[in-house]
Amino acid sequence: MERENERERMATHLDHEQTRILVQAAAAACEDKKGADTRILELDPADSGLSDFFLVTSASNDRQAVAIADEIEMRLKKNFNVMPNSVEGRRHGGWILLDYVDFVAHVFLAERRAFYDIERLRKSARPLTPVEFDQELTHALAEKTRAARIQASGKKSKAGPARAGAKKASLPRKAAAKPAAKKIASRSATKKATAKKSPAKRG
Repeated sequence: MERENERERMATHLDHEQTRILVQAAAAACEDKKGADTRILELDPADSGLSDFFLVTSASNDRQAVAIADEIEMRLKKNFNVMPNSVEGRRHGGWILLDYVDFVAHVFLAERRAFYDIERLRKSARPLTPVEFDQELTHALAEKTRAARIQASGKKSKAGPARAGAKKASLPRKAAAKPAAKKIASRSATKKATAKKSPAKRG
């Protein structure tokens, strides 16, 4: 039961990391298309429902909003083979919503963003800039790599003594083999001596 719970926790952790990588890529798409005041809201699990993150950015006009949304969709499809579960508002461009289930990207016109004020509605969420988000993700991946290396070195150190023990266990067998060889040699020498004496008896 404990192992199953641990596996579930590990799977959730991996899914969360993968989601963070997707959010990072979507935020980079916003930045490349000149999205303004891009923010990532890490949602409170108790208040988030199905999503873990909201990505929010602003556009100065409908055309730019559509360009940002298209860039997010194209980049995630090309690099990660991930498509949004649904897309809303693309025709109007005032508020385009791309729902990737684990995170939702919101592309607003500046006035629409101020009117709906998602950041204020999600008071329990933790707001991050793309730079802060990148730093946290880089740190998390570095910690994961370090933990994997420690685990691998631990396995090697455990395997080392076992192999040494196996070699030590074989030593007595080799040592035991030497007296046996001496006995065989002494027996053959006795037979040879007996063979030499026997012709003399016959004569």
